[in-house]
Amino acid sequence: MDLFERPLNPNKQLKEEFVSNLMGSSMLEIAALSTIVPGLVVLRKWSSSCSLNDYAQKSLAKKGKNVKPSPKGLGSHLIALASDYITVTFPILLFFTLLAEWCYQFAVLIMLVFIFRMAWKRSEFCSKGESHISYFRNIVSSYRVSVVVVTCLCILAVDFKIFPRRYAKTETYGTSLMDLGVGSFVVVNALTSKQARDSKSLNLKAALQSISPSILLGFGRLISTTGVDYQVHVGEYGVHWNFFFTLAAVSILTSFIQIHPKYCGLLGVLILSGYQMVLAFGLSEYLTSSKREPNLISQNKEGIFSIFGYWGMYLIAVYFGHKLLFRANSSGKDVDNQFLRIKIWALAAIFWTLTVILDNYVQRVSRRMCNMAYVTIVLAQNFQVLSVLTLADSEGNLVFEDAFNQNLLGSFLLANILTGMVNLSLDTLSASPATALIILVAYSFVLCFSVGMASFFGIRFKFW
Repeated sequence: MDLFERPLNPNKQLKEEFVSNLMGSSMLEIAALSTIVPGLVVLRKWSSSCSLNDYAQKSLAKKGKNVKPSPKGLGSHLIALASDYITVTFPILLFFTLLAEWCYQFAVLIMLVFIFRMAWKRSEFCSKGESHISYFRNIVSSYRVSVVVVTCLCILAVDFKIFPRRYAKTETYGTSLMDLGVGSFVVVNALTSKQARDSKSLNLKAALQSISPSILLGFGRLISTTGVDYQVHVGEYGVHWNFFFTLAAVSILTSFIQIHPKYCGLLGVLILSGYQMVLAFGLSEYLTSSKREPNLISQNKEGIFSIFGYWGMYLIAVYFGHKLLFRANSSGKDVDNQFLRIKIWALAAIFWTLTVILDNYVQRVSRRMCNMAYVTIVLAQNFQVLSVLTLADSEGNLVFEDAFNQNLLGSFLLANILTGMVNLSLDTLSASPATALIILVAYSFVLCFSVGMASFFGIRFKFW
């Protein structure tokens, strides 16, 4: 009987306190991490493109001969996955844990490598290479995987003391690595959305079909976390709200209120400006207050009101997705990829500048409210990562990138399941640094190879 009366999560309160009242990191450290993560991907692509097989194929292609990629067996697929894990995922995990204090030095080192490489092979970086749309899609594809992988690593690592507290989500104001997660998902989805492609309006059935997964996952998370008494930080979204409900709400607004993508940027700025004014006239005090009335709106005030910020963010990203990708392609003009790089780098610099101004003179960055400063820092970080990825100048993705791209939702759900299993089976707060690192390495290894094997055997997680 004692076994059944024992709580499933006896350290729930301690774990919630462990991720509460945090102040975050600095913008400079966010910028350094936003250089390291895509930088490791670029370095891996450079090394993989130097293989003898790739060199031989490129030589034949230059001579005008048709080259078909050699079929890969299970052995070569596993070797490629292992190489990607060792050179990308594992180093990222180290910089989020043991090597966190060395992020500035490594970011500078990566920048020096980039400068040397560009100076050495300047002609390659100035060439047009592949088509504009294919080039941009490869960049966005790599970034989508980077967002998912970083998120999957952080959702478990944050429960261990080896993970720096400054990387965990802030309580009210400030910037941190994990604060950028939901915003990055919104931006990367918007860049290649149907709205950015200026596709025909969705009918009611198609719109509900596209939104239903997020709604189902939102209720699934709510029921599962309540059922096993899982730790939930109420100040993040509210009592019942979660990440999936936010994505669903943004999808609902963009599906039923559709305008041409060239006007999305203006509408996004207007929504954010109006929302920021309401915050300044008292809404921010309401959202940051710990008082909650016994009604659904008050219980979930952070999640509900932040929708306006995420909606504005989404619309602005739709505008830039249309301008950078689909507008140029639809015009039939051959766009120089070098010019695309310059535009992305310029956007990153502009949004970082706006973030500093807004943070100092309007209102500090707040993920909890999704204010204007939070929107600009998310856009700045996104375009910075995209700008670094443009340096790869590669015509394809890594094996692990293709695997995750085929199962982005499935990989994220698997990561959440594994995270829940670890948290319910051991006391993460008592784990030593060595034990924590071993668990995180095993977790990331199982996640990456599970997704990789699913890709090899053609398994795709899709339920709509």
